[in-house]
Amino acid sequence: MANKRTQGLSLERIVFLGRTFEEYMSIFGLAQNDLQGQKILDCPAGACSFAAEASLLGAEVTAVDMAYHFDNEELYNKGQQDIRHMIQSMTEARDQYDWSTLGSITQLENLRTEALEQSSLDRRVHPNRYIPAVLPDLPFGNKTFDLTVSAHFLFLYADRLDEEFHIRCLQELMRVTRTEIRIFPLVNLKSERVAFVEKAVAAAGQGSWEIQEIPTDYTFQKGADTLLVLKRV
Repeated sequence: MANKRTQGLSLERIVFLGRTFEEYMSIFGLAQNDLQGQKILDCPAGACSFAAEASLLGAEVTAVDMAYHFDNEELYNKGQQDIRHMIQSMTEARDQYDWSTLGSITQLENLRTEALEQSSLDRRVHPNRYIPAVLPDLPFGNKTFDLTVSAHFLFLYADRLDEEFHIRCLQELMRVTRTEIRIFPLVNLKSERVAFVEKAVAAAGQGSWEIQEIPTDYTFQKGADTLLVLKRV
C-alpha cells in the first residue's frame, strides 16, 4: 500500500532479488568467525538472507535498501515476480554466465527463492534490522559498523551511475564503517571492468584506506571474479 514514504517511488521500478547467506560468504570471502560480535552493514541488501542468518551466528547486522519503504507482503510478491522474470531471461541467455558454482538454472531459482523466503520471514520477525534508505545518504553515525558488505550495485551499473556518484557512495560507506568494506563485483552489466574503480576509491578514501583486490570463489557473471577490500588505516 502506498504511503507518504513510498510516494514517488514505484515498486515496479525496483528489482527485488537476493543471494543466500552461503552465496554472500563465498562472494566476500568470509568465514563464520569473521562475523561473531561484529556490527555489519549490508547495503544495498535487497532480498538477501545474510542479515537473517549472520545474526544467528552472533553478528549484529543492519540491512539497508530503498525497497524496504514497501511493506513485507508487497515486496515478497514482487520478489516472486522478479524470480520468474529472471529465470525466463536466464533461460534465453544461459551461455552468457558461468555455471560452475550454481550448477543449473533450477538451482539458481531455488537459491533466489530460499533467500527471498528467509529474508521476508526475518523482516516480519525483526523489522528493525531492515532500514529503508539509499546511497549516498545513510541514516547512521560515523564509524557505526565494523564491516560493510556491498554487492551488485556499485560499479555494476556504471553505465548509468557516473564516477562522481560512485565517489559519493564510497565516501558514505567509508563514513559509517569503522574497519573494513567489501564490494563486489568490479565489472558492469556487460561484464566489462569498470575503468574508474581505482580512481573513485582513491578519491573517496583520500589516503585513509588501504585498497586490495582479491579473488572470489563465487562465479556466475563472467569476468566478475574479484572483489574490492578496503581497510581503514
